[in-house]
This record gives sequence, C-alpha cells and structure tokens, in this order.
Amino acid sequence: MQKVKVGIVGGAGYTGGELLRVLLHHPNVSIAFVHSTSSAGELVSKVHADLLGDTNLQFSNTLDQNIDVLFLCVGHGDAKKFLVANELNAGIKIIDLSQDFRLESTATMGDRSFVYGLPELQKEKIRSAQNIANPGCFATAIQLGLLPLADKGLLKEVYTTGITGSTGAGQGLSSTSHFSWRANNIQAYKTLQHQHLNEIGESIAQLQGHNAAAINFVPWRGDFTRGIFVTSIVTCDLSLEAMYDLYHSFYKGHLFTHVSTSNIDLKQVVNTNKCLIHIEKQGNKIAIHSAIDNLLKGAVGQAVQNMNLMLGLSETTGLQLKANYF
Repeated sequence: MQKVKVGIVGGAGYTGGELLRVLLHHPNVSIAFVHSTSSAGELVSKVHADLLGDTNLQFSNTLDQNIDVLFLCVGHGDAKKFLVANELNAGIKIIDLSQDFRLESTATMGDRSFVYGLPELQKEKIRSAQNIANPGCFATAIQLGLLPLADKGLLKEVYTTGITGSTGAGQGLSSTSHFSWRANNIQAYKTLQHQHLNEIGESIAQLQGHNAAAINFVPWRGDFTRGIFVTSIVTCDLSLEAMYDLYHSFYKGHLFTHVSTSNIDLKQVVNTNKCLIHIEKQGNKIAIHSAIDNLLKGAVGQAVQNMNLMLGLSETTGLQLKANYF
C-alpha cells in the first residue's frame, strides 16, 4: 500500500509530540510536514527531545496541501480559526483534536461536516467520514464506562469522579501545572461544569433515544503526569453477573476496550490506546471504574485509530503499544 501523506498542525505541544511519536512508527504513514508558528525552522527533536535519532523533520510555518490527512493539534477555538484562515483542498481528511466540532450544534463548518470520533459508539460512521471531531479525554473515559447502560436505556442519574495527570492541562504553564504545585497535591476543579459534559450528554441521548441522563461530574488534578482514572456510580437492579454480560457483549469486537473482573489500575493503560473497565456492586449501587491514557486513548491514539478506520486499515495499526507497568 502506498503510504498516506499526513500533516500536523500544532506540533510543538504535548498532543503534537505524542502524535509524532506514534506516526513515526506507523507502517502506512509518511509525515509531510509538522506545522508550528512558534517553532518554525527548529528541528522537531529539539522541541521533543525524546525523538532525537528518530527523525530529522523540522517545524514549518507553511501548509503543504499535497496530503491525505491533516491532524489539528491546536487549542480549543483555534481549529475553527485555522480553517477560516486556510482554505484546504476538499479531498483532505481532517481529524481535529480540539473541542471545536464535537457537538451537534458545531459539527458543520461551510462544506465540512464532522463526525464525533468515538469508535465504540459509531465505528461505521467513522469509516465513511471525511472529517472527525476527536472526543475529549475525560469524555472518552466516562462514556466508555457508561455506554453499555445507556444502550439499554438504564441511565437516569450518574455521579462521577475522575482524576487526571498534569499533561491534561497542556504544555503551557499555569499556577496549577508547575511541579512545585502538583507534587504531593490534588485539587477538584470545574466541579459540575466541566466542558466535556455536553459531548457526554449527546452520546448518551443518542443511545437512549434522547432521554436525558444527569451527569454529576467532579474532576480532580492529580500528582502524576499522564492517565485518567474515572469512577461512575449509578443505581441499577441488574446483578453483577448480568452487568458483566452486558459490558462484554457491548464491547465485543472493539479492540481497545477491555472489561476486567479484577481491579484495574492506571499503570495498565499508560502509554497504550487501551481503556480498561471494572465493575463493582453493593446493594443496588453500581460503581464502574474506567482508566485510559489521556494523551493516547484520550487524544492521539484515538485520533490515529480514527484515521485507520477512515482509510480502511486495521484499527490497531501503529497502536500496538506497551504499557510502562514497572
């Protein structure tokens, strides 16, 4: 197969660097350019020092339209601005990692319509899509824990907590991303008003016939660099055995989401494109634990998974990654 030509916009940040690490070893991809206005002319390996010896690519501030796929690894609001400022050839497939096109109300821009790119929810739509809005990291972890219940119309009210590593805040420094603040510290933030709630709500309504479920979400900043661990609590009369049957059935054929009858931990998923799910039950209360790497299944890995589906490749191509378990 002739290699797919790929361009990356916003290559100097955490997601841009992670995407480079994955695509440099993808057997069907050739990276045509890595766009960055702040680092133009610099070697990619100078900004992403772990890539020294892996590539001689330089950052560019020009846009080469002779590509098949364009990844937008820019900040929220900047993807839309980029597409307004740069008219792209109609044949270029776009995968946007920002939140600009994730909702039904924002999924269309001019002649381009974006499909919400959660493979476990709508794999067939992704296969035929021209443009993908990649889901948010917390949204991915929470949804994967809830979709099987939503599919049966069993969600009414959900209480969710989730903790994320510092890379979830992006590469730009803020008072809560400095090492001296993060070390030996945790904090709740955006309580009950996180930006990912809207996309979660739309996905659940899609499965439940637009019957709304209340998602009460408290996110936490954690004292580690990468990964998300989420626990969602719901009321449900299904037995634990029936719950596991439901989850195993729903995720059958989804190659990155795995249901475990044993306790799960963050180290099992960090540096992989996996989501692991574990379920516990006390009385009529169900606790669903889900864990992902925020930079991979929560961002770049899922974006490459979507690209593979769009191009007719195996979902796992370039994504058979090893967890750093010790």
